Amino acid sequence: MAVKIKKVQREIRFGSETGKVKTYGIVKTSGYCDMEKLCELVSARSAMSSADIKAILDSLNWVMRMELRSGSIVQLGEFGNFRLSVSTEGTETAKAFTASHVKKARILFSPGASLRDTNSRVTFETENEKENEEADCNREHAD
Repeated sequence: MAVKIKKVQREIRFGSETGKVKTYGIVKTSGYCDMEKLCELVSARSAMSSADIKAILDSLNWVMRMELRSGSIVQLGEFGNFRLSVSTEGTETAKAFTASHVKKARILFSPGASLRDTNSRVTFETENEKENEEADCNREHAD
């Protein structure tokens, strides 16, 4: 099944084409896979119950928070890596820089090999391509 691409128009704000409006594509999500659904799907592929999967994921979340707070990179094999990153204010000298210059921290995720493979296997279609195919199909059936 193809991922749907929604067309959006955006004004270019810098460069030689400033002020020009161009059409770009963004992924149109098909919904959410929440924790309950995720646990059910994993449970269906394993010998564990949905409640067991939820307990494991809750524990993983707790351990990951602890490890990230200690400065560790959390490696989850082919799934990927999680690590902390910070945004800081700059100072004139290295001596003037302190931890108080950290503006915010965020968690970065780098997908592993099996998730990166998704990029090469996904197919895309714009919203109107799908609508046009359905219209053609409906016309064929009407004849």
